[in-house]
Amino acid sequence: MSLNMIPGLGKSGTSRMRAAASNSGMTRARLPACYTDRVSLQALPPVNEARLVQLFLNLCEINSPSLGEADVVAWAKQHLRAAGLEVHEDGAGAKIGGNGNNLIVWLRGTMPAAPKVFLSAHFDTVEPTEELAYEEQDGVFRSTSDTILGADDYAGLAPAVEAMLALKESGLAHGDVCLLLSVAEEIGLKGAAALETHDLGLDFGFVLDTGPPVGSFVTRTATHDKLEFTIHGKPAHAGKDPEKGINAIQVVAEAVHGMRLGRIGPETTANLGIIAGGTGTNVVCPSVTIKAEARSTSVPDLDAQVDHMIQKFEAAAREFGATVEVTHDRHYRSYEIPESTTVVKIGQTASRSLGLDPALRTTLGGSDANVYNSKGLPCIVMATGMTDIHTHDEHVSRADLVLTAKLALACLLETAKDEYRKS
Repeated sequence: MSLNMIPGLGKSGTSRMRAAASNSGMTRARLPACYTDRVSLQALPPVNEARLVQLFLNLCEINSPSLGEADVVAWAKQHLRAAGLEVHEDGAGAKIGGNGNNLIVWLRGTMPAAPKVFLSAHFDTVEPTEELAYEEQDGVFRSTSDTILGADDYAGLAPAVEAMLALKESGLAHGDVCLLLSVAEEIGLKGAAALETHDLGLDFGFVLDTGPPVGSFVTRTATHDKLEFTIHGKPAHAGKDPEKGINAIQVVAEAVHGMRLGRIGPETTANLGIIAGGTGTNVVCPSVTIKAEARSTSVPDLDAQVDHMIQKFEAAAREFGATVEVTHDRHYRSYEIPESTTVVKIGQTASRSLGLDPALRTTLGGSDANVYNSKGLPCIVMATGMTDIHTHDEHVSRADLVLTAKLALACLLETAKDEYRKS
């Protein structure tokens, strides 16, 4: 199915490119000369750069906001099946209120004793991309329209697919390889939470969903709590009887004054992000709702910050004679994967084999890896080239797309080494 066969989709990537052919930027990934020979560059099967880039652009062109991924899932399902992969679609959409489902994609192997490894990425973008136009300038893809590009997470998804296809075409022995392609990641990892993983028999994997430098991995993340505060004051005529009212906005102002917000510590943050309330300028504001969050790699520190925020709102409400409703949800839990773990060893070995720096990173951001680890499925996040994500300046280079695909492929091949075979 071509893109133009799906209702509402735009033109092909080639016709929508604004850069001239002379600016196509065929920049190649430059790899340092020094690397180990565990998975040597000479032995690494080639990735198909043209196919990879076209897949990335095709995906970016399909509007796929959270809970509205049906078109891109349908296109990807047909594309992957046409490439000779085994594709299954679950029923996550109905569970989470969306129109798209997760895809589970298999490349069956010839080594039954090898670990079953997965690569993962998500379909949804942080905002719609209906009017997307883009260019490639000096080897870098950018949006030229008033929207994001979609590199988060197509700069992870396209290289993951290309790694699987390159492995398939190589003819090399390997174990079963799985792609977990989720929906609704950007609004709370909802697709991954709905994905049934316990019957897949997977051993570990890599989630391609963070920014550069390519070669590094996220092995430690924060726990993330969401909060909602609703202050109930009392309405009154603002001109005739203001003293009979209780202004919920004034209560909020008192609560926020002196509240610890922003960066609380090296690995703890808190934010008030959305505020809504009031009925008119001539009415003492009867109600205000604030949506907030807090994150920390330390659960005790996070609990202390959440308690602090709740206490500030409760104290302000008491002072003014108002009431406050508090909703507190542990959005996702942190994980820390030790350096001695097999998945980390494989990732670092593969990274070094490409001459890259396999640094292990900590982040306060979340990803589907938080969900999979909570389900007992060990995984770490593989860095991609996506840069300035969640902004209209988001971009990714051709070189980093290629290098990410090579790293994913090297991880798959490293997993097939004898030393990792299951007894």
